[in-house]
Amino acid sequence: MTRSPPIVNVVDVVTLGESMVTFLPTRQGRLADVPSFERAIGGAESNVACVLAALGHSTRWVSRVGADGFGDHLVERIAGYGVDVGAVRTDPVRPTGVYFRTAADRATAAHEVAYYRAGSAASAMSVTNTDLTAARVGRVLHLSGITAALSAQCLDLVRHLSRPTAWRPLLSFDVNHRPGLWTGTDGAEVLLELARVADIVFVGEDEAEHTWGVTGGPTAIRALLAEPSLLIVKQAAKGATAFAGASESTFSRRVNDEGAQPLRAAAGSRAAGAGAGDNPSAPGHATGPRPTTTPLTFEPAPHVDVVAPIGAGDAFAAGFLSATLRGLPLERRLRHGHLAAAAALTTPADLAAPPTRDHADRLAALDDEAWGRLRLGPGWTQADRAPEEANTP
Repeated sequence: MTRSPPIVNVVDVVTLGESMVTFLPTRQGRLADVPSFERAIGGAESNVACVLAALGHSTRWVSRVGADGFGDHLVERIAGYGVDVGAVRTDPVRPTGVYFRTAADRATAAHEVAYYRAGSAASAMSVTNTDLTAARVGRVLHLSGITAALSAQCLDLVRHLSRPTAWRPLLSFDVNHRPGLWTGTDGAEVLLELARVADIVFVGEDEAEHTWGVTGGPTAIRALLAEPSLLIVKQAAKGATAFAGASESTFSRRVNDEGAQPLRAAAGSRAAGAGAGDNPSAPGHATGPRPTTTPLTFEPAPHVDVVAPIGAGDAFAAGFLSATLRGLPLERRLRHGHLAAAAALTTPADLAAPPTRDHADRLAALDDEAWGRLRLGPGWTQADRAPEEANTP
């Protein structure tokens, strides 16, 4: 008897990539001097899935772990956030990746990270051993450049899922350039290729300079990446700039629930002008000349008392995608990205619980003057007072 294929539920966002067990030091100092570590989890794509789940969205994480206690821990912890882990496969031979890091700021010379991920189970993900149906059955598929760098077969998998086809979900791509992961190349050309076929792209301003040599700021980055319907340029503590140029058809593919209509309106109230920046080679796009300018929206980041910067970019992407799924205006999407990032910045771990949706909505709705007065420190997401009172000087 032929067995029917398993039924895969449609979720809001699917993420695919490696997650690792993270060992955080119990005190400041060199790795050689730290006497003990606390266990946590970390992984760009699983971080996005967990934050989105905490914000009330249905999410799925697709990956591969080792047949070891670390793999069990990852799957259990991520599932504990409400993420669907049914498509995570166990590798009987390769181990789960782990890494150790110091407590110092990643931007300082004193910061150390020791990765033990070479030959990991996730690096063996491929087109043939990954549940492609589970990866595709979502309103949004979120990928990053980290997965593409893990191995040749992982790159083939990312290219396969990114290929513009009728069944591809809305594709979100975080450049996440990690030069040390690439073998025989710095990955710049591959990352540019992958970013140009995505619908939504996240990239840091400094990251674009280091990866592609772009020095002219967000507008110059948009000139290099004119194809994505939404390009979000993260500018560290300064804020973020979004360029919108989506046609309705780009955002209506495979979106069939109550969020379909909001997704079709990609441009926010400050960034009208659908059609600018469309990718002629992507599905749902009409052919025509590439525009010379596109509307942009800039939103400053709130003042944040930073504890650790790790995981902030993943949280920003999750906050932005959450607001996009809800059909919020573009400036509100950027503010929700900033708020989710602030939650990560004010905790020592790679993954932090975001503010509640109501709390974030109240803060994101502040007028520009009140938004500019925000100062967020450790514990701010738990504040039960009025946000203006709890988070302003």
